[in-house]
Amino acid sequence: MSAPEPRFARIATLIGDPTRARMLSALMDGGHLAAGELAQAAGVTAQTASSHIAKLVESGFVVVRTQGRHRYFRLADADIAHALEALSLVAERHAAADKWERGPYKPLKAARTCYGHLAGELGVRLFEGLLASGTLVPLDGQFVLSERGRVEMGEIGVELPAAGRRFAYPCLDWSERRDHLAGSLAVALLEHGLQQGWVRRAKDSRAVTLTPPGASAWSRWLDQPRPMRSVASKSPDGLRERQAL
Repeated sequence: MSAPEPRFARIATLIGDPTRARMLSALMDGGHLAAGELAQAAGVTAQTASSHIAKLVESGFVVVRTQGRHRYFRLADADIAHALEALSLVAERHAAADKWERGPYKPLKAARTCYGHLAGELGVRLFEGLLASGTLVPLDGQFVLSERGRVEMGEIGVELPAAGRRFAYPCLDWSERRDHLAGSLAVALLEHGLQQGWVRRAKDSRAVTLTPPGASAWSRWLDQPRPMRSVASKSPDGLRERQAL
């Protein structure tokens, strides 16, 4: 008797389709997109897009939000985003180092959104600065704000989300091979930064740009020295090592 088909086989078939992969990639910033926008991102007609979107919704990868006569789509949750990020990490494992210095890859490496939080070089720098300054401290494999950290967040006007299992935890960045910050705190930091004009979204891309006011507001963390040795950080998925430069 043959072994049962691995559970991930169905998922691999679903996201292995290039059209659906492009749609999922377009939703990786955590926002909502209309069917027409997903069709444009995937480079297909509205009719073709409709059937692919239906499969993504049926599978639980994407959820629908109805507003009046309009329907908007987003990734179902952070677990889906992290799974896609993990696949990106594997896909880029043997990429040439200079790839990130060319064309549309360069701004994505510098700074991008990852399901509502900050990733890329900027995201990694911010996370490492939050740790080095003592703003974030480890607790039970994740992170919490220190008393100093709560004061600092108040000073820059961040409205803190409720503490919980998904408040602050590491997410391995697929371009940097180091952790950036994920969780509700990371989402609050990025949302506040966008509202204040500290970071700006690029058009038709997940790339974002740090503005001079943003560099000033986050300077206490971004100006921290980069770690020069490997630092082990325990995550919900086990021990992960952030590699030194």
